[in-house]
Amino acid sequence: MKPLPALDKIVARFHIDGSFTEGAPCGSGHINDTYCVTLDQRGRRARCVLQRINHHVFKDPPALMENIRRVTTHLAGKLAGTPGAARRVLTLIPSRDGAAFHRDDSGNFWRAYHFIDDARTIDTVENPRQAFEAARAFGRFQQLLADLPAPRLRDTIPDFHHTPRRFGALERAIAADAANRATLAAPEIEFALRHRALTTALLDANLPERVTHNDTKLNNVMFDHATGEGICVIDLDTVMPGLALHDFGDMVRSTTSPAAEDERDLSRVRMQFPMFEALVRGYLDCAGGFLTATERRLLPIAGQVITFETGIRFLADYLSGDTYFKIHREGHNLDRCRTQFRLVESLEKQQDEMQKLVEAM
Repeated sequence: MKPLPALDKIVARFHIDGSFTEGAPCGSGHINDTYCVTLDQRGRRARCVLQRINHHVFKDPPALMENIRRVTTHLAGKLAGTPGAARRVLTLIPSRDGAAFHRDDSGNFWRAYHFIDDARTIDTVENPRQAFEAARAFGRFQQLLADLPAPRLRDTIPDFHHTPRRFGALERAIAADAANRATLAAPEIEFALRHRALTTALLDANLPERVTHNDTKLNNVMFDHATGEGICVIDLDTVMPGLALHDFGDMVRSTTSPAAEDERDLSRVRMQFPMFEALVRGYLDCAGGFLTATERRLLPIAGQVITFETGIRFLADYLSGDTYFKIHREGHNLDRCRTQFRLVESLEKQQDEMQKLVEAM
């Protein structure tokens, strides 16, 4: 367990009044270090969120923070005057020198956000209403950013959803077989090679570039305690140019199956159609106004593409000796790959039904 940094000294570097009371880790993210800090503002309790950016994953934190500053400023402007606007967008707290971040003496990059009260994140979807609300929040996020002024946002992780290049990495991992595991993964390799056409299903469709979130898991939406509404999209590190269907596809991948990402009992892995329907309805409720006819038509295939892409990333890492994703047991990445591929199969079987649903909307 990492030692707790000197949060009192870090928060003092940001433009927020009050004396430090306490701070502790919060959230379930695996990349950045996130802390909730409580301050005393002349007898009134206030909270903020401090995050130490993982600069090993995000190589250019100043560019990343400029993306976030532009996006949050634009969202705040579009939401100005609407009820509860301050809870519907992350609000950066500037550093004492006016920057969007603080760099400490050890070279770590920190940022601070105002805390969103009376809301929570949910790690595992419990019902279609939550799926609907999450999809609606991400659809609204894309809608509000559709007119973000130039210049183009920076790519915080280049080629993040370039599926053909991900497939090329898999082919190199198969050829190298650095960990001598290709025989153990022979069925998964065969599945991947057989589904190669999925890699270009979205990229060859001449879809427009959008501002996209690129990590549309359920727990990147804040849900209002009282109403259950998805009010705010969080974790903006991967907000960058992309395809709208990348975001929708990742919602399908991460929300429709009741099984965990590393489930060993593959009989539990399946696409639950009511969850898919909730995602479509929620997403189109906000995004339907700007999507092209081709984007709408390809909604059912998006989940297959992103699920397959995730599966081949796990498979490539397994074949390379588990050098990227953290593992907690032998064969963990292979288990993850198998779960993704089984979900691809389930999506394939229900493709016609999904297409009919989308066409009816």
